[in-house]
Amino acid sequence: MLELLQLTLDGLLDGSAYALVGLGLSLTFGGLRRLNLAYGATAMLAAYVGAWLHARHGAPVWLVAMSVVACAALIGWYVERLCFAGTRDETIRPASGPGAPVAGADGREVVALASSFAIWMQLEQLAVNLLPRHLNLFPSLAVERNWFVGELMIRPDRVVLALVSIGLTLGLAAWLERTRTGLSWRATADLGTAAHLVGMPVPKLQTIGFAVACALSGIAAFLVLSLDGQVTPMFGMWMLLKGLVVAMLGGLGSVRGVLRGGLLLGLVESYAQALLGAQGREFATYALLLAVLMWPRPMREERAVSSGVTR
Repeated sequence: MLELLQLTLDGLLDGSAYALVGLGLSLTFGGLRRLNLAYGATAMLAAYVGAWLHARHGAPVWLVAMSVVACAALIGWYVERLCFAGTRDETIRPASGPGAPVAGADGREVVALASSFAIWMQLEQLAVNLLPRHLNLFPSLAVERNWFVGELMIRPDRVVLALVSIGLTLGLAAWLERTRTGLSWRATADLGTAAHLVGMPVPKLQTIGFAVACALSGIAAFLVLSLDGQVTPMFGMWMLLKGLVVAMLGGLGSVRGVLRGGLLLGLVESYAQALLGAQGREFATYALLLAVLMWPRPMREERAVSSGVTR
């Protein structure tokens, strides 16, 4: 029984970190209805800049944190301009006529997806060129002393990360629901044509929303890596994979849904590792993603997920 409780607690704490990883990806899809494959590489390059500042110039932790978040937002703006700026008109004037259908999808959607993949490769190469070593030190905030409740072990740094993840997710959802700026951004996502007709700067709001989503990836990257104390070239792929699984589990575009998806993924991985080992843990992640993609959903549920970024 104690082992089961420990596995459950570890899974919930890991799941909260996964929720933070998937938050920016889900927000991006909620605003643009586009999947940004460069999401993980954006966070990776920003993290490499932070590691470079720390290793080469002895930058303090607070400066590394600010640099990672700022770089992620700046890189996100770059990705948006190159990959998604050409698709923004679709939210104002849906594509029609001879330019559109490519295997049942809009041609510009395919181009945007392929472009984000190409930018992914570019950003990863820039990161590797910045720090060629496979393993690079990152400022560590991990604690050496754990808490014990009876025989149950709790890592306080993981608890702090979980609280930050929950607070940031719920705070972002409240901001989208209750503030004028948040409601405006939701309007551009759901009713782009109507928002344009009433005078809202739809392209500007979408660009800002994209940059904010990438800044969230920088926050997630810094917090996760500060507990590991290192960063490798595989971090970008890890960010994209975990974020995608979490976002799919919670419903792409759903801010609160990433909490549900993250906690579920954390629990599944924790139990799978106990039963099947480290390789079984990764297998469970891919199996869970495959199950979500193949599981049939009622049309009303799909419409509900796609029509709001705050559920």
